[in-house]
Amino acid sequence: MNSTPIPRFGLILIGDELLNGRKQDAHLAAMIPRFEARGLELSWVRTIADDDELITQTLTQTFASPDVVFSFGGIGATPDDLTRQCAAAALGLDLALHREAEVEIRSRLGSRLNPLHLRMGEFPIGSRIIPNPINGIPGFAIHRHHFVPGFPKMAWPMVEWVLDHDYVDYQAVNRTVSQTLVLTDTSEGSLIPLMELLLAEHPDLRLACLPNADGRREVELSLKGDPAHVVAGMSRLRVLLQELAG
Repeated sequence: MNSTPIPRFGLILIGDELLNGRKQDAHLAAMIPRFEARGLELSWVRTIADDDELITQTLTQTFASPDVVFSFGGIGATPDDLTRQCAAAALGLDLALHREAEVEIRSRLGSRLNPLHLRMGEFPIGSRIIPNPINGIPGFAIHRHHFVPGFPKMAWPMVEWVLDHDYVDYQAVNRTVSQTLVLTDTSEGSLIPLMELLLAEHPDLRLACLPNADGRREVELSLKGDPAHVVAGMSRLRVLLQELAG
């Protein structure tokens, strides 16, 4: 097992169609179980438009962090595909035709190849390719950022390949678990002192409080963390609830 801290994982979803309602994002819902199956979890998601200034600004911020980032969309050859150029700009690098990507593209397209197709193999200098098992047109990775197409049937196996190729040392099924209690006839306000005490005693646990949104006096309390710590935290939570009920 890798002794270094587990990085945060984030997603960048790029496309005007996701923000104007022409398409509904499918990537987040698909990524959650793929990460969970590997004992990993997502920390954040950003959805941004096909705007070169905004994409470059976002990538400048994320490249400056230690996070592992998966970016979906915008790596094709049409004028609205801006991600490759923006990644290069964010890093202060030039784009260049990647030798391995060129081989893959030429092999895939054969006599149908034209110079525009080769644009899809132009990546920031120093990039690595991400194999595309569907049509052979690769994505690319540089530092801890991984760029895949917006098409789900291509993107999802490419992300899985990256997780199992680059981040297998961080994977551990059941590294963390989550347990939930559903409390009735109560409200979150009355539980705040109890929650604060529990977290003070168990700072390694993550607590989530979800009140019912339908008007019922019902609250879900969830604890997430190391399995043994969650068991201990839940035991303590039940004691505190009994004391509160008095």
